[in-house]
Amino acid sequence: MSQKDNSFWIRFRSSCILMIIAVTALVLGGYVLYGITLVISLIGLMELYRILDMHKKPIAYVGYISCIIYYLLLLFSREDLIFPMVIGSLLCIMIVYVFSFPKYESYQVTLTFFGLFYVAIMLSFIYRVRILEGGQYLVWMTFIGAWGSDTCAYLVGRKIGKRKLAPVLSPHKSIEGSIGGILGAAFLGFLFATVFKNNISGVTYPQLAFAIIGGCSSIISQIGDLAASAIKRNNDIKDYGKLIPGHGGILDRFDSIIFTAPIVFYLAQIL
Repeated sequence: MSQKDNSFWIRFRSSCILMIIAVTALVLGGYVLYGITLVISLIGLMELYRILDMHKKPIAYVGYISCIIYYLLLLFSREDLIFPMVIGSLLCIMIVYVFSFPKYESYQVTLTFFGLFYVAIMLSFIYRVRILEGGQYLVWMTFIGAWGSDTCAYLVGRKIGKRKLAPVLSPHKSIEGSIGGILGAAFLGFLFATVFKNNISGVTYPQLAFAIIGGCSSIISQIGDLAASAIKRNNDIKDYGKLIPGHGGILDRFDSIIFTAPIVFYLAQIL
C-alpha cells in the first residue's frame, strides 16, 4: 500500500470514528452531549494555548477553570451569571499577569482571554442549540452548515473552481467553490427539513428556515475556517494538534463548527 493510500485510510477511519461519536452525542443529547462538548472545549483550549507554549502554565489554568465554571452555569441554567463570570475571569487573568510579571507577554494574556470566547463559549452553542425547542433537529444544522458546506464547496471547486477566494490563506479554495458550498448547505437544510418537517417544532416554516440557516451557516463556516488558517499561518504551524489521526487536533476539525453553532442558535430563535 502506498503512503498516499495509507494516509487516506487513516483519515477515513478517523472520520468514521468521529462520525459515530458525533451522531451518538447529538441523538442522545442531555448529559452525554454536554459532557462531550465540555471535553472538546477543554482540549481545544489546550491546543490554542499550546501555540504559544503556555498550555501548562498558571495563566492557562485560569482559562481551563473559567471554561468549567461557564459550563456549570449552563448546566444549572444560570445564564444571568455568565457575564459576571467572564469579568471575573478577566480579573483573574490580570492578577496572574501582574503578580508574575514579567513572566507573560501581553499577547499571551490576550490569547488566554480570547480562547475562552473563541473555543469554550462558541463551542457550547452545540449543546445550547440541542436544548432548544426542536433542538434535536436544529442541532444537525450546525454540522450541515459546516461539514456539509465544506463537502459541497470541495466538489464544486474541484469541478469548476477558477477564481481564488483567499489565495494567501488557502490557495485551493475558490469563489465558485464557496458559492457552491453556500447553495449546497442551503439545499441540504431544505432537504433535511422536508424529510423531518412533521417532527420539527418551534419553527414556523421549517423548510425555508432550515434553508436560510444552512446558507448563512455556510458563509460563517467558511470565514471560521479561514480564520483558523490565519491563526495557524501567523504562528507557523500546520495543525493545532495530533489527537485525530489524519485530521490534526480538535480545533482543526471543529474550526468551522465554532462559528456555525452560535449562528444556528440565534437564527433558530429569529426564524
